[in-house]
Amino acid sequence: MHWTPPVGSTREERVAKRLRSSSKFYGFLWEIRAELFEGGFEEQLIAAYKPRGQAPCPPAMLAMVMLLQRYEGLSDAGAVDAAENDRRWQLVLGTLGEEQAPFGQGSLVRFRMKMVEHDLDRALVERTIALAKATGKFGWKNLRVALDSSPLEGAGRVEDTWNLIGRAMARVVSVVATALEVDEEKVIAEARLRVLTADSVKAALDIDWDDEGAEANALRELLAQVERLEAWVKRRVRDASAQPPIESALSMLRRVASQDIEPDPDGGGGPRIAKKVARDRIASLGDTEMRHGRKSKSKRFNGYKRHIAVANGIVLSTAVLPANAREHEATSTLLENVARHGKLACLDIDRGYLASPEVDALHRRHVTINSRPWSVTNDGLFTKEAFKIDLHRRLVTCPGAATANIPTNGKVSFSANDCSPCEHRTRCTKSSRRSISVHRNEDLLIELRKRRTTRAGRAELRKRVIVEHTLARIGSIQGRRARYLGARKNLLDLSRAAAILHVIARIRAAA
Repeated sequence: MHWTPPVGSTREERVAKRLRSSSKFYGFLWEIRAELFEGGFEEQLIAAYKPRGQAPCPPAMLAMVMLLQRYEGLSDAGAVDAAENDRRWQLVLGTLGEEQAPFGQGSLVRFRMKMVEHDLDRALVERTIALAKATGKFGWKNLRVALDSSPLEGAGRVEDTWNLIGRAMARVVSVVATALEVDEEKVIAEARLRVLTADSVKAALDIDWDDEGAEANALRELLAQVERLEAWVKRRVRDASAQPPIESALSMLRRVASQDIEPDPDGGGGPRIAKKVARDRIASLGDTEMRHGRKSKSKRFNGYKRHIAVANGIVLSTAVLPANAREHEATSTLLENVARHGKLACLDIDRGYLASPEVDALHRRHVTINSRPWSVTNDGLFTKEAFKIDLHRRLVTCPGAATANIPTNGKVSFSANDCSPCEHRTRCTKSSRRSISVHRNEDLLIELRKRRTTRAGRAELRKRVIVEHTLARIGSIQGRRARYLGARKNLLDLSRAAAILHVIARIRAAA
């Protein structure tokens, strides 16, 4: 179903002329609403989304609603309200004077699902990139691309080990009760699940939480009830316990019941809650893709990291990964779309992306890589930078002039005969012999270390600030907290925020 908003409407023109400067975004969307869906984009939307209802809403209009909704940060209910009461929305949607929105909340939910299923959020970004390119004010022959990331707090509720296990147990009880067509209270009673008889697991256990012995006993009791529930389910539903949704709920229960538990060395081998957080720990049952991450060594967050690749101030690619994923894991996804927009000549990155094989491959193809090298500290002793590394001759020379060959595994070891009498030994190492590792990208790292010591090199590093500014603008549109559950839906949200930036860039270029 094609979207056919009014063309040449005198009424729309009057409303558009009365828009204040703060509403320029709406006026510009009104001007380009036909252009945005050219190039086969509207046909893609139509093929992917089959609207239902007596008066179905065209998918191109819903795509426009997605941009308006993200621009204002509205919920689905808020978007319906705006479509009925905000003349700026009605101008863009071509519904001036209509008392009822042409779509409902359910339409937006279904449309988002289809956008995700067919990757049409990426197509939307591509269309807005094309709009920005059409101004002719950006150079696309040899691209200087920059990558960066920022935290995105997850929307799921983060819980401690006790309540996470309790919630997982409650989920198993719910799906089993549905399968058996009985009340959940019956399952809880028959399986003797005392921890599910109060508002929370901790309330049901009702112990003095300052008493370590009582806490240890409570943990054993909780885990015993987990085992009792699993055994009861297998006995009552039999083969169905190996099929979704029961199998999925049981699998999640096993995972959350084991991820934080370790043997207590002071408790005769009994269980205790681990002192360290497991790297891939599930933090929320509301959003099981969320993970624990760090903004810095001292600041933690829970959720995701959003990544962008930018050239000419335009976001060419986006990615959303769990918060515990390292930066370099997003590099391949980010660079995938860059080649479609021009030849990559220079890549500006934070050192978190240096470990990516794609960065190494680009360096081998003579693409300029700008990054700070990995920082190295050694408690005041010599670092690798004090050693002369000759990759051509496969030799490393230490500050005391001793040499060692670089083996194929890159782990260089100096002879104890060289290290023991060396006058620099007290500044070099506390062991009897010194060893260093030569990275597979050591030639790039040497180049980056040299560049950092020059004024020109430091000036090049500062040019990466453009991606930091772009990411900050993305954050001002998308916010610091995820709107949706799951990485893919939040990627859609990031993509439409990028699309809004491109529309704004077109406005600025046309000014």
